[in-house]
Amino acid sequence: MTDDVARLDARPRTADRGTWRPLLQSAGAKLLVTGVSGAVSLVSVRLVLEHFGVAAYAQYGLLVSVAALLPFADLGMGAAVTNSVAGSRSPADDDGVRATLVGVYRAIALSGLVLVAAGVVLTATGSWRAVLGDGLLPGSGPTAALLCLVVFCLTLPLAVGQRMLTALGRNPVRILVQGLASPLFALGVLLLVLAGARGGGYLAVLSYAGGAVVAGLGSVIAFRGLPGLARRVARDLPRLRRVRGARVVDVAGPWLVLTVAFPVAMQTDRLLLSHLSSTAALAAYGLAASLFGILSQTVTAAGVTLWPVFARARRAGQLRSPFGLAGTFLAGGALAATALGLLLPLVVPLVSGGRVEVDGWLTWSFAALVTVQAANYPLGMYMTDAAGLRFQVPFVLALVPVNLALSWWLTPLLGPGGPVVGSAVTVLLCQLLPGVVYVRRDLRRRAAAGGDGALTRG
Repeated sequence: MTDDVARLDARPRTADRGTWRPLLQSAGAKLLVTGVSGAVSLVSVRLVLEHFGVAAYAQYGLLVSVAALLPFADLGMGAAVTNSVAGSRSPADDDGVRATLVGVYRAIALSGLVLVAAGVVLTATGSWRAVLGDGLLPGSGPTAALLCLVVFCLTLPLAVGQRMLTALGRNPVRILVQGLASPLFALGVLLLVLAGARGGGYLAVLSYAGGAVVAGLGSVIAFRGLPGLARRVARDLPRLRRVRGARVVDVAGPWLVLTVAFPVAMQTDRLLLSHLSSTAALAAYGLAASLFGILSQTVTAAGVTLWPVFARARRAGQLRSPFGLAGTFLAGGALAATALGLLLPLVVPLVSGGRVEVDGWLTWSFAALVTVQAANYPLGMYMTDAAGLRFQVPFVLALVPVNLALSWWLTPLLGPGGPVVGSAVTVLLCQLLPGVVYVRRDLRRRAAAGGDGALTRG
């Protein structure tokens, strides 16, 4: 069996072909949603600017970005939900799934209450402007910030349903449902315009409310596919002494660290450019990031489909290698990133009206970053059990200072492409290469322990 691990079976199996269908459907759904959302957003932005003004639009963007500053809000519980549901043969009747959901909902409710309490304190003390800056509108700004935070916290438990959809193999449905957020916001703005509303101080609340509707719809769809589970979970939630939730910290804890540390590392690029380079460089970075972000989001949408695939394989005691999928993701990511890189000289003047220039270093460093991230995704989805997540934590924590130091050194040398080169190198060194080592070692360990069935090449 060890030889089988070292010599991966190159013959595709029926199960492998079944893996590709939801993966391609997820990528297609993401591209469709991105296109539609982009078009609708253009209309929304035009309406907001024309009828409510630049200040209202600036506050809207500021308040919407608050959600991105709270990646820790769900305490990493989404990973526990995905593993529990995907690893169950019958989630609707599984007491382990029920106990996991009870524990997750209780933890998220506590987190939400703490955040809302913090928001109330900021409002009562008039401290919102100290936190968010002068982008808040006088009068309505602090109240709008508090309302956005409250709606965001109410959305946290509803968003559990989206994790369940992914675990149930219905990730394309989740993506399409999420695609309703932009049209819902546009509809809300249109209704305000038709009603003759003025000021626009609460536009961001509409965006958060749309997110809540989308999350709620995802939960309804997920629980409808699991008859009786919602009723049993709701019955057990208030029984704090009689019914204890499942222990989820082994998975949720490491996942929380990963979901906080990695975005922090990636978001330092703009800060470095702001301090070490020019406004033109920062604008060029922002435009390139938005264009290559379409590819990154598509890779993420397709890659997350593999999480339940590997979770089910672990449950069944099967050896499923991610290396074949990693090779395919690598080739697909490189091809797509190269194609976009070649088109960028035509796309950038069209999008920016000739006011922004994206040089070669910036273009091809983003292409390299997308390629490395694509290759890493299947390995990352394989390492979603407690042991795999724990293994990743020190490397991702190391990635943050290493990326910062390398990007700081490269930015004066390469301009806006410098921090992107730094990100690509650190993802390679701190994620992809350690992941290769861990997965090979884990496959050999499981094979030696008597993994059931032949090795399946992803």
